[in-house]
Formats: sequence, C-alpha cells, structure tokens
Amino acid sequence: MTRSDHRPAFRQLDLNLLRVFDEVMTERSLTRAAHKLSLTQPAVSNALQRLREALGDDLMKRSGQEMSPTPRALALWPAVREALGQLEGALVPGQFVPAQASNTFILAMADATAAKLMPGLLAAMDQTAPGVSIRVVPLTTRDPRRLLEDETLDLAIGYFPATMADLTARIQSGAAVAFSHERLYSGEYVCVMRRDHPLAKEALTLANFCAARHLLVSFSGRPFGFVDEALAAIGQKRRIVLTVNQFFTAGKLVAGSNLLTVLPRHFVNATGIADQLVLRELPFAMPLVHVDALWHHRVHRLTAHQWLRQTLVGIGASAFDA
Repeated sequence: MTRSDHRPAFRQLDLNLLRVFDEVMTERSLTRAAHKLSLTQPAVSNALQRLREALGDDLMKRSGQEMSPTPRALALWPAVREALGQLEGALVPGQFVPAQASNTFILAMADATAAKLMPGLLAAMDQTAPGVSIRVVPLTTRDPRRLLEDETLDLAIGYFPATMADLTARIQSGAAVAFSHERLYSGEYVCVMRRDHPLAKEALTLANFCAARHLLVSFSGRPFGFVDEALAAIGQKRRIVLTVNQFFTAGKLVAGSNLLTVLPRHFVNATGIADQLVLRELPFAMPLVHVDALWHHRVHRLTAHQWLRQTLVGIGASAFDA
C-alpha cells in the first residue's frame, strides 16, 4: 500500500481521538483520563476503541489497575503530543502578556524557600506583571504529584529526592511520565543553636551532635528526615524531641532553648534573629540539597506558566550564585 492509500483513512479520523489518546497515555488510567477530559469513562473507552480500529493496534492493554501501552502506542505518542501542542499554541486566543495578565498562580513551598524566592518574584510582578497574583501554600509532602494531578497547585517547589529518583527511573524505562521539573538552586544545611548554648564554645563532634536534644522541621510530622537518613547510613542516630512544620518556628524555638536544629544556611539571615544564633558545620557528610520546581505536563506549554517558571529560574540563579 502506498503513502497515498493511507490518506483517505487519515482524513476520516476524528482528531479528538488523539486528545483522548494523549490523556490516557499520560494518566495510564481511563478513570483519571476521563476526569481530566471532563468526559465519562465509557466515552473515553469508546474513543480509545475507535482509535484502535482506525490504527489497527490495541494501543493500550489493562495491566492490574493501570493501562499499559503497546510498542506502537509508545512510538506514536511523542508525535501526537508535539502535534497537539502546536495546534493548541495556534488556537489559544493570544499569548500571555505579563503587563496585561490577571492570572493567579498557586505555589507550594517551605518558608525557607519562600524567604529567598518570593522577594524576587514580587519584584518581578511589580515591574512586569502588576495584575498577576500569587498564592503560596505550605508544602506538606515530599511527593506533591497528587496535588499537581488534582490541580490543587500550579507548581511545587522543594527538595523531592525520592520523587525525582522515581521520575528518572520511569523515564529511563520508557514509562509515561506526567510531570516535568527544573532545578532552581542547590543549598547546604548547617547545625543551628542559640548563641550561649553549651556546645557553642566547643567543636561540634559527631558524638555530641548525636547526644544533644534535637528539633526537626518535618512537613508531614514524621520524626525522621534526610539528616536522620544520612546518620543511619553511618550507623548513628539523634534524639528528636520536637517536630515543627516551619523553619522560622524552628529558629525561634532554638534561640530560646538548648535544642539543636538543622536549617538551610541561606535561611538563617532571613529569620531576623541571626544575631541570637550560632551556625556550625554538620560533623558528617551531607550532600547538597537540590531544590526543584515540579509541575504537571498539562500546563507545560501554557505561556503563563512558562513565564512563571522562567522568572523563578532566574531568581533562583541570581539568589544562590554567591
């Protein structure tokens, strides 16, 4: 069959079926795809069946609770995504113009991250996008993908090591990934104590660090963080007697007690009580903490979201170059 023999079939193809295919490939679930498309699940199933018949391939097969793509579907998906993106860009009425925009963005991040990023973002809004509004909500999890899927957030910003490792593994295996991310900055953590703490006048050793009483900043309330993971890797542990969900609260509590805590180095000056605190290098190896912006693919091509991401990347680079 020649190339021209395929043209009548293509001309008769309902292009809405490709949009359904894209969403099912992204979600790997008919139920979730139906929700995102504002369709019923039978309607999505019917559309997928029509596309199967048109292309002569099963495209998706049920595997447990999820749908698994066939090799043909995996090969087809990138071209479909690119074509839909180009079509969306051509049909969207107008591009995002910062000076005229009135968008509202919802961002999740820790207070330590907000202390550095938000002043620059506010300045950018004042200068180029005065009609734009930002809502910053607390980051309550190290895996914000469900919040992004549910459209609760436009962007999650934080340290998501397990999430990033999972996304990387999925990409390397050829599995569908519904999220994108970009590094904003890398920082380091330090041990913080009050200025007249008994340990402030001596070298901080691994032994006296572990023997001290600690305060942990935990977004979920779980009394075990990445510092504890690093300690466990060398057969050590510390005693956590208090957890809070804000870095600023941790700084205030440490300033008036004999507790130790671990804070981002850049955040200490932002507390407003840096003169009451003493910083010490951690007495064990700790890798840099990478702070990433994470978002769902459905907003990837939106020019408003692109403006937000590019602005934050610029702020992160300028704020943490030093």
